[in-house]
Amino acid sequence: MVKVTETSHSNLGKIEIAPEVLTVIASIATSEIKGIQGHFKELRNVSIEHISKKQLTRGVKVDTKDDGIYIDVFCSLAYGVNISETAKKVQQAIFNSLTTMTTIEPTQINIHITHIEPTK
Repeated sequence: MVKVTETSHSNLGKIEIAPEVLTVIASIATSEIKGIQGHFKELRNVSIEHISKKQLTRGVKVDTKDDGIYIDVFCSLAYGVNISETAKKVQQAIFNSLTTMTTIEPTQINIHITHIEPTK
């Protein structure tokens, strides 16, 4: 479990978030970036109620270590997009989503481009 940073209401108890929750947040954030292909693009086009847990955790790996949280995203891009720019957008989207929803700042967000899909 990942511990959320302490808040002013610490006398209410502790908050822990399962790594799977961070994986889902990262998947949804990635699916919202233009130029992302493959199953992340499929997530964007389907209602969230119809998406399985397996689909949401595919392509994202979250490691929780003593020195922080490491996220690896394995994705494919559309042919013709700026790879560096798109990868930075994915990193920023994940960072923004995690910090907004959980107040957790990941140590690293690594983007692995596994495939370039040709245009149809």
